[in-house]
Amino acid sequence: MNKAVNDGVWSGSWVAERLGVELLGDPELTDLLGLALRRNPKRAHLLVSNVLGKHVPQSPTVVYGYGFTLGRRVRELLGTEESRRAVVLGYAETATGLGHAVADGIALAPYLHSTRRPVPGVATAGGFEESHSHATSHLLLPEDPALLAGEGPLVLVDDEFSTGNTVLNTIRDLHERYPRGRYVVVALVDMRSAADAGRLEEFAAEIGARVDLVAAASGTVSLPAGVLEKGQELVARYESESAGSGSRSGAAPSRLVAQFPAPLKDRDAAVAPDPSAEATPTFETTPSPTPLGARGTARPAPTPPHPTDNPSGARGTARPAPTAPHSTDNPSGARGTARPTPTDPHPKNNRVTQVDIRWPKNLPDGGRHGFTPGHRIRLDRTLPAMAARLAEALPEDATRVHILGFEELMYAPLRLARELEQIADAAVTYSTTTRSPVLAVDDPGYAIRSRLTFPAHDTPADGPGDRYAYNIAGAGFDAVVAVLDDTADTPELHAPDGLLARLAEHTPHVVLAVIPSYVPERPAMLPDPLRGPAFSSYAPEEVGWLLQDLSDVTLEAPTEEREEAIQSGGAHYAESLPVEYQPSEQYQQLFHTALDEAADRLALAVGAVTELVLAERSPHPVLVSLARAGTPVGVLMRRWAQHRHGLDLPHYAVSIVRGRGIDANALRWLAAHHDPADVVFVDGWTGKGAITRELTEAIREFEESDGITGFDPEIAVLADPGSCVQTYGTREDFLIPSACLNSTVSGLISRTVLRSDLVGPHDFHGAKFYRELAGADVSVDFLDAVAARFPEVSDAVTVLAKELLAADRTPTWEGWAAVERISEEYGIHDVNLVKPGVGETTRVLLRRVPWKILARAGAGADLDHVRLLAEQRGVPVEEVAELPYTCVGLIHPKYTRGATGADGKAVAV
Repeated sequence: MNKAVNDGVWSGSWVAERLGVELLGDPELTDLLGLALRRNPKRAHLLVSNVLGKHVPQSPTVVYGYGFTLGRRVRELLGTEESRRAVVLGYAETATGLGHAVADGIALAPYLHSTRRPVPGVATAGGFEESHSHATSHLLLPEDPALLAGEGPLVLVDDEFSTGNTVLNTIRDLHERYPRGRYVVVALVDMRSAADAGRLEEFAAEIGARVDLVAAASGTVSLPAGVLEKGQELVARYESESAGSGSRSGAAPSRLVAQFPAPLKDRDAAVAPDPSAEATPTFETTPSPTPLGARGTARPAPTPPHPTDNPSGARGTARPAPTAPHSTDNPSGARGTARPTPTDPHPKNNRVTQVDIRWPKNLPDGGRHGFTPGHRIRLDRTLPAMAARLAEALPEDATRVHILGFEELMYAPLRLARELEQIADAAVTYSTTTRSPVLAVDDPGYAIRSRLTFPAHDTPADGPGDRYAYNIAGAGFDAVVAVLDDTADTPELHAPDGLLARLAEHTPHVVLAVIPSYVPERPAMLPDPLRGPAFSSYAPEEVGWLLQDLSDVTLEAPTEEREEAIQSGGAHYAESLPVEYQPSEQYQQLFHTALDEAADRLALAVGAVTELVLAERSPHPVLVSLARAGTPVGVLMRRWAQHRHGLDLPHYAVSIVRGRGIDANALRWLAAHHDPADVVFVDGWTGKGAITRELTEAIREFEESDGITGFDPEIAVLADPGSCVQTYGTREDFLIPSACLNSTVSGLISRTVLRSDLVGPHDFHGAKFYRELAGADVSVDFLDAVAARFPEVSDAVTVLAKELLAADRTPTWEGWAAVERISEEYGIHDVNLVKPGVGETTRVLLRRVPWKILARAGAGADLDHVRLLAEQRGVPVEEVAELPYTCVGLIHPKYTRGATGADGKAVAV
């Protein structure tokens, strides 16, 4: 295999010849690394990665591919379930992009990187020191304070693993506060000495945890005696010569144009994995004899996933570059009409074109405060459009384009560069600016050929200072795209000696793209879900309630008062609660009889709808019940998945309110902890389909307001008599016994509450836990009675699910049409007062002021409880020959206390 070379020379040979430094180990080392010198009192030499995208311009596919493949290896090492519990931590500034790519390869774990930028209002969750670095203080600023507090594996990512001091300092600091049983260290290269490798094993034994290492290649650096002093002397001499020549670049770029190496992907020595390629070269490492520590789990890199398995924008299908509109007003030759924005608060260099790539609202620009799998999915979906806007700002005739990131902002520029590489005709490379001062020597055997120096432009906490961009000057780029966050878009950036001006000295076209720097809003994170027994009578693993506990607030009002206020427009139904109905002994006996008779039917519907969800929606769905009627159904679906498939599905309950939509904070919580595409909303039954429509509209509004996409508003229900959804267990209108009762069959939880004086903009909707009703609670009895029938209906579920999967289940909305017809026929003129189906009719009798009940002629035991409730409340039951539902409940129209007629007028006694 050829070495990564400049004009046939290894880019570490200059340092090796003068200082006697050698790289020993895997043959890939000299492909991955070059050498340079820097002014540092602790370590003069610098290992310069050819595939990190920091100092050396490189194909973004190569850079991203290395991190992504390392992440795939970590996922294989941990397994899928442990990967879901993991957290990935990258090191600022050099490994922020690498760590992010590793997290993408794992795909299931959130990502956080350390930072040297304090953010006002964001609490520090930890920190550590990097002993050999020029800038040592690392801060950990997660938006979610609990991000580092879990018990799952912590994956620590750095570009190189040399002494191991940085990683050990981090683990020691975090382990004291958040102890866990497993750590995985990931690096491009493992360059520890034998003694340092032993230290890692000793440290693992000391803290009582397993510590694994995954690296692309391994070896050591051989340093002769006196190398530090000799290196410092060389640095001083060359810096003096550069200062004497008056060059701030650190090297004369004129010789570099012809000698600058082509991107690694264009040379025969390419070893970088492409996450979408069908086959790639592998890394070889030496296994360790012990399961703890160093190289015990490093092994040949897995074949990267096929393009269809890589939702992160993998290569494979190159898209054509967008057609550029003709413009006679753009003499610079740039595509489109992108030009300096005239309203900017500071003047722009007239050779700089600024382009708005339209970064999605509220999408983090990186992992400074955490980046979840849901964030990655949002980014994947918006990258093509952003890269297209970037492409429009490039010169038509550009053949070499460079994307330049900014210090810790490595990942967003890398993903943009990789996406641009798919659509641009030009060769695209990528690197970033850095704080690290490195000597530049214009020699083919030296890794840092040129240096641009410019003042810091992000008002750093440690004060002003120089910053650097390496191997840009003299590289012959037709255009350089600087991608920065808005914190760095300052007057210093646009100053005569600023970064943009320095770039303009060495390329004919400079393009500026500014990304909003994400700052978490306070409060930083919504609370964890409420769980039993503290909230609800369900076991804690059965359901997590994304609600706030309002148990101590008096919210109940008499049914008649609520109805009058609701119909008069004086209040919304979700602002108060009805007084909980206390069932008579006769009514309770009806419930138990109905449950015994319907248990098989319920079990069959539960199994069928769960099988449809697993087959069509997601193999690992996140069940989200619409509280409260959907909650028992969600628990039963979770139990079926355990019984039939051994799956332990997450299950939550959220609030949705007619006319107000779904709880947006609950959606934000779900998006931060799960892939929205895996979320399946669950309810008990459909009536006329009002909640189905409400959810669809609420999800659309949420996508527009938050920019979070992926939630599917299609509800999964046990029964769909209204033909409103396509994921159901049956379309028959039959009695689901949980509809017979209120909180006592729903974990003792009330209806949800949404009132502005109780629910703030950062709160979940509220609900009450009726602990005092524990003596009448049948919530678990209901679940156990249905789940006990699972073995008996297993074969029938298989047959029914197969039939449903093959059937045309397109919603016809027959129920909605029937409700509109009934509303007009009975002079109600308001579909919200017509409640079709057994479940909705029962709700009318329990919570509202019923006017009359329509029952299908010949309906049998399914309506026994309805007839009893109607008799107790003095409500007439009218049999109707051709009713599309088993029954329909009509709420009293134009209700006032004392009214008895449909016109709202009282009847004189």
